[in-house]
Amino acid sequence: MPSFAMPLSSAPRRPARDGARRCGGRTGACFHDTNRRRWARLLATPSFMRQNALFVVPVTRGRSTRGPAVTDPFDPTAGSRDAVPRRRTFSARTTRAEVRRPTRIRPVARHGRQHATRRWLVVMRWLGLAAAILGVSAVTVAAYATWSISSRIQTVELADASTGADAGTAADADGPIRGSVNLLLVGSDTREGQSPDFGDTQGSLGDATMLVHISADRTNATVVSFPRDLVVPVPACPSPSGGTFDPLDAQPLNMTLSYGGLPCTVLTVERLTGLDIPYAAEVRFDGVVEMSNALGGVPVCVAQPIDDDLTGIHLGAGLHELQGMDALQFLRTRSGVGDGSEAGRISSQQVFLASLLRTIKSDAALGDVGTMYALASAASQNMVLSTSLASPERLASIGTALREVDLGSVVFAGYPGVPSDEGDFAGMPRPDYADAAVLIGAIGADQPVAVPAVGVAAAPDTSGVVPTPSPSGSSASDSGEPDSGDPSTATGGSAATGSAAPGSSAPGSGSAAAGAVTVLPPTITGQSAAAPTCTVGNAGR
Repeated sequence: MPSFAMPLSSAPRRPARDGARRCGGRTGACFHDTNRRRWARLLATPSFMRQNALFVVPVTRGRSTRGPAVTDPFDPTAGSRDAVPRRRTFSARTTRAEVRRPTRIRPVARHGRQHATRRWLVVMRWLGLAAAILGVSAVTVAAYATWSISSRIQTVELADASTGADAGTAADADGPIRGSVNLLLVGSDTREGQSPDFGDTQGSLGDATMLVHISADRTNATVVSFPRDLVVPVPACPSPSGGTFDPLDAQPLNMTLSYGGLPCTVLTVERLTGLDIPYAAEVRFDGVVEMSNALGGVPVCVAQPIDDDLTGIHLGAGLHELQGMDALQFLRTRSGVGDGSEAGRISSQQVFLASLLRTIKSDAALGDVGTMYALASAASQNMVLSTSLASPERLASIGTALREVDLGSVVFAGYPGVPSDEGDFAGMPRPDYADAAVLIGAIGADQPVAVPAVGVAAAPDTSGVVPTPSPSGSSASDSGEPDSGDPSTATGGSAATGSAAPGSSAPGSGSAAAGAVTVLPPTITGQSAAAPTCTVGNAGR
């Protein structure tokens, strides 16, 4: 094996050094133990290891038992079995004496105390985001609901030039209604597009006609029901197919709907009352059915059993939740209530309508968005509205106006009529213009009215089965004990001021003075929306 020492053959051999003897007696140069230890210490210093990234093992003394001698000619310990410092891989066996790379510790900034995370700010951010999402969702749902309802509304143009506004009503055709409201509701018996359960009667007649008046200051409302067989003069009416129908001297009021449609009925009532009626709606059978279903039923008290084979309604005495076909049959029955007259049917309808209004204005209905949407959807699909009511703002403003009126200040009254034996319509009622002037005059002056008694097919609830609204204001009828002979308790409004007698008007003009009530003549009967009443069936006659 080659050695680094090149001995001269002619020169005498020098004695081996002490280091050579320790290296096995060889003459080649080798590291002395002292140098070996120094080199090992050098390699083990942290600074040297960091610079060279080495894992080193200390040199062991004595002979190595790790294998044969190193034969690399460039190895300074060639021919020696002494262990030398060597590189170790990460997979090599680690001993306790092994020097490892020191762990690097990340310094901590020293510029003040670290603050805890403000969790309430995070919570507020998430709450704000959730509120924004819910707000956008609510607006989207409301917009879709409005579009869904308004897109299904059927409209008709009224013939009168004052469609957009009446006396005291803003002329803005699309904005909310300001001032008083005159709205004509017409119940139609048409079967076109209706359920087959209603039969296949041809044509359409007015089954019920009611004028709804809401005062400009929203303190009172009056609902006037006109007998469907009331014989009245009919003005010239526009034909649905074009042109104009000639005026008629006398016809039953319900014939005007088939004669010239809803515009003709409006013109006829305008001529009869002298009032301007810019708003009108035609309600069909399905509308009554679906709206009563949307409310989950209307509670109606029956004082005496109702048995009517003609309409198919049979109700025992007591409280009934009427909805669907039962509600429609109850409103249509004539021979099953009272004395079988049209006046008896009107008073029975007033019992139902008063309970309906109490149900709609209850917190359970007004606070339920689903109920209100179902009610509006049912009405939009089964009603024909005048173009003056086509905008959602107008519909909403009428609903808001009626909601602001106290139940005790909403009065249902029947238009007075007198029997006549003259002409082709003998036995049918004709308008009682003298007594009707008191009622129409109060409406035109925005004054509240008081009726002297309930109708022939209605009676005060003496058993206490009718749900009564909570007392509000100074309404006497809110106590739930109406007296059919006392005008103030019959209407639920305040008593007439001064010495007002039936047929006279309390002081005040225009907007009614505080507490001023017009007491109606005895020929005009009805009730307030707050008065709990019951329908009297035909079983007693």
